[in-house]
Amino acid sequence: MLVVVDDTAECDRALHFAAKMAARIGAGVILLALPGELPFREWLGVGELIEDEEADRFRQALALASERVRKIAPVDVHEIVRFGPRSEQVAKLVKEERSISFLVLAASSGSEGPGPLVSTLVGKNAGAFPVPIVIVPEIMTDDGIDSLV
Repeated sequence: MLVVVDDTAECDRALHFAAKMAARIGAGVILLALPGELPFREWLGVGELIEDEEADRFRQALALASERVRKIAPVDVHEIVRFGPRSEQVAKLVKEERSISFLVLAASSGSEGPGPLVSTLVGKNAGAFPVPIVIVPEIMTDDGIDSLV
């Protein structure tokens, strides 16, 4: 299971679903943080310093997400931080890591839409994505997820 971790309210829905499903099928969970592309990457060491600081910040978020997953279910959790265009990095990791059987995303119920990754990956590219994409609605409760998985 691959879950993209971000600071949205709905991310917890994806974490809960992935933890429960991974426990049910005997899989692990890969948590992926995607800071995006960093400016100033080519400036003699400045880009590396900024990247290191951002990676540390995102690793802290991944540590909290790992803790949450392990509280839900006793599964192996791996944490990855990748820089670059988000949808490209997700697709690249899925192709590299053969153990990924599902991409689990959560969709916002807000008026601004389901979220950029859901919109990008599920839109015109969905038919070409190499693994099934599970979209968990933000409005699902833990009990609702538990009853499905």
